[in-house]
Amino acid sequence: MVQHGKRYIEARKQVDPEAAYEAAEAIAMVKNQASAKFDETIEAAVKLGIEVKHADQMVRGAVVLPHGTGKTRRVLVFAKGDKANEAQEAGADFVGAEDIVTRIQGGWLDFDVAVATPDMMALVGRLGRILGPKGLMPNPKTGTVTTDVTNAIREIKAGKIEYRAEKAGIIHAPIGKASFETEALVQNLETLVDALVRAKPAAAKGQYLRSISVSSTMGVGIKVNPQRVGGAALK
Repeated sequence: MVQHGKRYIEARKQVDPEAAYEAAEAIAMVKNQASAKFDETIEAAVKLGIEVKHADQMVRGAVVLPHGTGKTRRVLVFAKGDKANEAQEAGADFVGAEDIVTRIQGGWLDFDVAVATPDMMALVGRLGRILGPKGLMPNPKTGTVTTDVTNAIREIKAGKIEYRAEKAGIIHAPIGKASFETEALVQNLETLVDALVRAKPAAAKGQYLRSISVSSTMGVGIKVNPQRVGGAALK
């Protein structure tokens, strides 16, 4: 049985577990409860009406949050020649090919996102068992396998996040920090939800947006009315 601290228990008492709040109200409550000594991450959990076990209902992609996530992301680019030079000029933190593969095989993983040009994927494929489980494998669906490395790097640095439905059909994604203004967090949440609505699989049946909740790193989850977030309509 999970044991919660006094602060968590007190925060739980302030939330109606049956209520679905307006996004701004829910986020304001989450910010108020984020009292840790560090700048807590605010995360959204979106339950989708999908069957992840069916390949045609998988929801996966990426979206650029208008206000970023509040985290500086270290970008690794697998590229050679002119594309390697382009990546360095665009602000990539690490650029390489066989040398980077060797480092990763040796246990080095000090980066947050990996980007690769298409011609490098045969080489990067050797790292599937290492990068795959950690969610670091470049993928065309998230825009991390591309010839436009400059744009990919800029979007990541600007606040691009990747999302992927878990086994229960839930998307977990950061939408900023507790230090962000409430309006900025609301806009980030709306951008995420709108992206998920656009990514709705044709095979998904019935209600698509089942529920939305927001929480801080150390706080409780607070439900948000999914019909009132951005341009999303309950489907």
